[in-house]
Amino acid sequence: MLIEIDFQSDEAIYMQLRNQIIMAIATSMIHEGDPLPSVRQLAGDIGINMHTVNKAYSVLRQEGFVTIDRRKGAVIALDTDKMQAVEELREGLRVILAKAVCKDVSRAEVHELVDEIYRELGKQEDDGCR
Repeated sequence: MLIEIDFQSDEAIYMQLRNQIIMAIATSMIHEGDPLPSVRQLAGDIGINMHTVNKAYSVLRQEGFVTIDRRKGAVIALDTDKMQAVEELREGLRVILAKAVCKDVSRAEVHELVDEIYRELGKQEDDGCR
């Protein structure tokens, strides 16, 4: 898994890391049961503070993407609570769609964009992250 951090971005580094790990899961670059690099190793590899990696891993744990074990470290373990995932998606999309409405993006354009992203992820309508 290749992690690329944009140090010029306004997005927090821990969120960039979190997002790239989620994308790697979604595109099957990493799978359930795969270990993530240790906090120390990943921080050294990409040149960031260990606390930043730890924060990203903690967020991923809270969101149900990894488990963290003292001996095994961070391991991909997907929490399949679909109802919770749908509710989290609803809350995130509410703000994103409000921004789109303010910028006069049409419903058709939103649907087209969603279909495009699903294709980029290599997913069909009923596929999951497994």
